[in-house]
Amino acid sequence: MVQRLGTTVASKVAEEFRIEGTVAPGFESVKQLFEHNMKNLAEEHAQLCVYVGEEKVVDLWASVTSESDFTGDSLVNIFSSGKSLEAIAMATLVAKGLLNYDAKITDYWPEFGAHGKQQLTVAQLMRHEAGLAAFDVSLDPQNLLRHHIKQNKIGNIIERQTQKFRKGEGKVREYHAVTRGWIVNEVFRRVDPHGRTIGEFLRDDIYGPLSADVVIGVEQEELNRVAKVSPIGIGFHLRESLKPRVLGRRVKDNIFQITGKLVRMIPALRSSTSANAPAPFVGMKDIEFFNTPGVAMGETPSANAHCSARGLAKVAAVMAMRGVWAGSEILSEVAWKAMHKDPVKANMGLRTTFTQGGVALFSAVTAGSTKLERAASQGREGFYGWMGLGGSIFQWHPQQKIGFAFVPTSLHVLDLVNERGKMYQAEVLRCLERS
Repeated sequence: MVQRLGTTVASKVAEEFRIEGTVAPGFESVKQLFEHNMKNLAEEHAQLCVYVGEEKVVDLWASVTSESDFTGDSLVNIFSSGKSLEAIAMATLVAKGLLNYDAKITDYWPEFGAHGKQQLTVAQLMRHEAGLAAFDVSLDPQNLLRHHIKQNKIGNIIERQTQKFRKGEGKVREYHAVTRGWIVNEVFRRVDPHGRTIGEFLRDDIYGPLSADVVIGVEQEELNRVAKVSPIGIGFHLRESLKPRVLGRRVKDNIFQITGKLVRMIPALRSSTSANAPAPFVGMKDIEFFNTPGVAMGETPSANAHCSARGLAKVAAVMAMRGVWAGSEILSEVAWKAMHKDPVKANMGLRTTFTQGGVALFSAVTAGSTKLERAASQGREGFYGWMGLGGSIFQWHPQQKIGFAFVPTSLHVLDLVNERGKMYQAEVLRCLERS
């Protein structure tokens, strides 16, 4: 892994680096940037795919080792980028007239209202304002397999939970890093006419019809396509941040930039309701736990979708085209508008603007914005969607009709808003400005 190669990384990268794929005329600079970053940052494998309209203008993948079988079709855990897939799934229920964001969750799942949760709306859940950022028990990964979900093993646990909010006025929003997807999946399968989980919906309505590799719940025969993720390590990240860029710093930010952003997170971390909660999964000790086949095969939509950048970028392109692809309606105009409606800004450590459908809007920064807020938005203004722990980005830009996906296997956990991937978004926007 990258972080274990120590001082030999630079020489080995130069010797073993390989990059494959294509870019359309006018986007050559994106490939140059991708190649530069793969060689100079702490990367192992990565995919980058971009659509403009229905044209695939960037389709690249790279590895720093010649022995890898990593390809443009490899599946990688995208962590929280999967939240936008669950948002799209819910929007399809809106399109069918089966779901309303303003409705109470108990309208679809009466048992959910136990222990004082009866007033919670779908929109509040999608905006991370449910007061359920952590559960009082760790979940057994086996219970997240599809047949166990349908036996209500996860639903029973959720029904027993009570809401907890951060102390202080205006602190309703708290990042539901893992739990939102578990709750959304339970709502979805109760409303879907066929009783499907989100993982089944993706296979039936997205994966197949669009030929897009977006998977929640990896099948046994797909496990050989999964590329493992690996965090570069906090110590490695901090040591690299001490180097000036001219001396080969292998992470984007220097120590002062990292510190300036982390300081902004401290108040939210201190008041977090999940600080002393049990780990999300039984047996989970670190991020690499997600590489376990039994975990990959379960459905945790908010943190465990396995996708290729090609698949994500195509789905993002559909969203950028307002739900229409190749003349066919994938998501109705009414549902698309509802999903993107009512962006509300609130603080969850980072001030975020989430729509009622559960996707973030990245808008131009305003006077008084913090360093972290500027880092989150500058360079990706106009994009909707979200991003995943350590690097992945799954976003779309309706005005410019951009569908964007960046999927790395090396997780830079201190890159809090995935700025190394944002560099590609900014370059794509520059390419369009020049055209």
